[in-house]
Amino acid sequence: MSLVEVYDTLGQSYSVTRRPDPRIAAQLGRAIGAGSVINVGAGAGSYEPATTRLAIEPSSVMIAQRPEGAAPCLQANAEALPVDDNAYDVALAVLTIHHWADLERGLRELERVARRIVILTWDVALADRFWLFRDYLPESVAYDQARFAPIEALADRLHARVEIVPVPHDCTDGFAGAYWRRPHAYLDAGVRAGMSNFAHLGDDVLPALARLEGDLASGAWHERNRAIVDLEELDLGYRIIASS
Repeated sequence: MSLVEVYDTLGQSYSVTRRPDPRIAAQLGRAIGAGSVINVGAGAGSYEPATTRLAIEPSSVMIAQRPEGAAPCLQANAEALPVDDNAYDVALAVLTIHHWADLERGLRELERVARRIVILTWDVALADRFWLFRDYLPESVAYDQARFAPIEALADRLHARVEIVPVPHDCTDGFAGAYWRRPHAYLDAGVRAGMSNFAHLGDDVLPALARLEGDLASGAWHERNRAIVDLEELDLGYRIIASS
């Protein structure tokens, strides 16, 4: 399934399941700082600061999910931005670079159109920290290893700093790790509808979900995860990479 096909499916409910979490938004805002922003792979507009001047998104369904008053959005790919050189202060890319067909070309485009780059992504090397992938969906990790760039290599490539983004236990943004303390949520097809890894795996996730449902009923999940059930936040490998 192509990027556009995935998000043409996800976009139908994205604005409901993927509401920006204010704590993550605040951390991103500090990393972005002042200046004009171009949001690349913008989706429905989550985490766009008020200084966003333009959004770029390949899926028309995702563009249709953008709220009234959001920044203007062009339908285009990250690898070929229809924007002049050095047009913006900051290029923002939130949970999107793993979907790009050509990461290096996309990064060069970000560097071309903006003076600084801020990326929110996930460190697949830390997948074992999350019980969902470790105990139920190892095949998703194998798939993601080919999509997510190593954090250290990405930071070196952009001469950027790396920040840990802890996920709150009541995170309002329904990305893959959001429900780490609310495991029953992953049994809800409506919740899963906003997560691209579930969209890619399709019906292949059903046996894993059946095991999760059984473990929740028997208490096995709680026994294995008793160390996290009272935590307020958890480092699941989400990272901000911000160039200077």
